[in-house]
Amino acid sequence: MSAAVYSLPALPYAYNALEPSISAQIMELHHSKHHQAYVTNLNNALDSYATATSSNDIASQIALQSAIKFNGGGHINHSLFWENLTPPNSPDASPDAAPTLMAEITKTWGSLQGFQTVMQKALLGLQGSGWGWLVKDGQTLRIVTTKDQDPVVGGEVPIFGIDMWEHAYYLQYLNGKAAYIENIWKVINWKIAESRFNGSREDAFKALRASI
Repeated sequence: MSAAVYSLPALPYAYNALEPSISAQIMELHHSKHHQAYVTNLNNALDSYATATSSNDIASQIALQSAIKFNGGGHINHSLFWENLTPPNSPDASPDAAPTLMAEITKTWGSLQGFQTVMQKALLGLQGSGWGWLVKDGQTLRIVTTKDQDPVVGGEVPIFGIDMWEHAYYLQYLNGKAAYIENIWKVINWKIAESRFNGSREDAFKALRASI
């Protein structure tokens, strides 16, 4: 039994393309070191799991579950995250690129600003490390948070996520989480968000499948 082998997806922009919202230094470390580590550790865990399965080693299979969940979640979350960001001067960074999604956001939260206020509260309420997500649950929009590297599971479609691990912002913003959140809105890829909103969960994960 051979395990799938995942690879680090290339960014659709340069490391400095999201400045000044996110520095080139953070982007390079975040992508080439942190995300790469999740990919490497996921592949190692899956390989060990395949060996344990072939030898009917139930104890080892159980022991490997946490490593697969953590590193697999890290790979899933970051693959979605890179794709839902775009340079601030791109037309895709304008909410006008997501008319259908904007209508639903306005219906749910009253306005884009109303949504951003609720999202910021959820993000700042995270204890420790985690993620904040806008998801489509059936025909309804919801804001959800996940701990550590837990991905969005179940039937929800992840529209976009915001990484609240310190490695995503600390070198630039120190403990200024609110400033990081304020500035990341300037680099959200609303075109991708619109595409995910109008598509299925399978559509949202096409970038992840391409990394196999």
